[in-house]
Amino acid sequence: MQTQFNSSDRLVVAMSGGVDSSAVAWMLREAGHDLVGLFMRNGVNIKESEVSKKSCCSLGDARDARMVAARLDVPFQAMDLKEEFGEVIDYFVSEYGRGRTPNPCAVCNRDLKMGKLMDFADELGCAGVATGHYARVSVEDGRVRLRRGVDRAKDQSYQLFPVAEANLMRTATPLGDLEKPEVRELARSAGLRTFAKKDSQEICFVPSNDYRLLLEQRGVELHPGRIVDVFGKDHGPHTGTENFTIGQRRGHGVAVGVPMYVVEIHPEEGLVVIGTEAECKAPTMVVEDLNWLGFEVPSSGTFRCAVQVRYRHRAAPATVQVEPDGASARVEFDEPQMAVAPGQGAAFYELEADGTGGDLSLGGGWIRTARRGGLEAAEEAGTPATP
Repeated sequence: MQTQFNSSDRLVVAMSGGVDSSAVAWMLREAGHDLVGLFMRNGVNIKESEVSKKSCCSLGDARDARMVAARLDVPFQAMDLKEEFGEVIDYFVSEYGRGRTPNPCAVCNRDLKMGKLMDFADELGCAGVATGHYARVSVEDGRVRLRRGVDRAKDQSYQLFPVAEANLMRTATPLGDLEKPEVRELARSAGLRTFAKKDSQEICFVPSNDYRLLLEQRGVELHPGRIVDVFGKDHGPHTGTENFTIGQRRGHGVAVGVPMYVVEIHPEEGLVVIGTEAECKAPTMVVEDLNWLGFEVPSSGTFRCAVQVRYRHRAAPATVQVEPDGASARVEFDEPQMAVAPGQGAAFYELEADGTGGDLSLGGGWIRTARRGGLEAAEEAGTPATP
C-alpha cells in the first residue's frame, strides 16, 4: 500500500459500515497510522427491512462501522450531517425539476467526504482523510495525480473529478491498488465482520432506487405535457418531465417499431423529445465549472483527451477547447456519444497513443448543454421539436 502520508500521520477514516471502508481502516492501522473512525449520518430514516436495498448510512451500517472500529481499537464518532446531506438532496431534486440529470455522488465527494470531513480532520489536527474509493491518489512534484483504480470494474475516479486539488492531495485511497476480491479476502483474514457484506449501487438517500418516490415525498411540482419526436410529431401526454432522463429507452410508452430514446427535456414547455439512437447521440457539448487536477491547460486553450460522461461510460476521444475566461469548455467528440446528459459530470482523462482513455485524470466539469446530430437534421428540415 502506498499513500502520500507518513506512517506517523494521523488520519480520519470515513467508515460507512461496508467492507471497503473497513478494509481501509485495517490497512492504515497496520501501516502504523493513528486513526479516528467517522460515520456520516445523513438524517434519512431507513427501515432495517430495506437495508439490503440501499447503499449506506442506515442504523445497521452505523452499528457495523462501530463494531469494526472497536475490533481495530480505533476511536469512533458518528457525525450528524443531516443539514449538509439535505443540501445534496435539495440539489438532486432541483436538477430533475430543471430537466437535468443530477450526480449526487460526485457532489457528496466534493462537499462532504472531501469537504466537511476535511474540516473535521483539521479540527482534530489530522493530516487528512482516508476513504474506500477505488482510485489511486498520489502527489508528484507538488501536484496531485488521480488515476483509475486497478480494478477497472470498480473504478471510482470518475466520481472524484470535482474534488478540489488541495483536498484530494490530503486524501488517502488505499484500495486503488487492489481488486475487489482481494479486499474481501483481506477483510476476512483480518476478522472483520463486514467481509461478506453485499455491495450496493443505490443512492444512499433513495433506498428504493426509485427517485420518483423521493420527488413525491418532497412534494415536487411536476411539469406535465407532451411527448414528441425530433420532427415535432406528437406521441401523447406525459405526467411530468421529472419522470424522464436523457437516454431513457423504456418507460416513455411510445412504440414505433424501433427503439426510441429521450433526447431532450424542456420542463417549462412540458416537452419531452424522443428520437432514435442516432438522434440521441451528441457530437459536441459544453462543460462548465471546470476543475483541474495536476493539469495545466495549454496556452492555446486546446488539447486532446478522453472524456467520460457518466459512471459506466467508456471515455471517448475528444478535442477540448477551453474558453478564454477559463470558466467553460467546448468538447467535440471524435465520434458522437450516446446519452450525454446536462447535469452529469464530464471527467477528462489522458489520451493514449492508440486513441483509448488512459488512467490519469486531468479533472473535469459539469455538462451544461449537449448538441445532438438528430436535432440538427430536424432543424435543417424546418420542423425541430425543441423551442
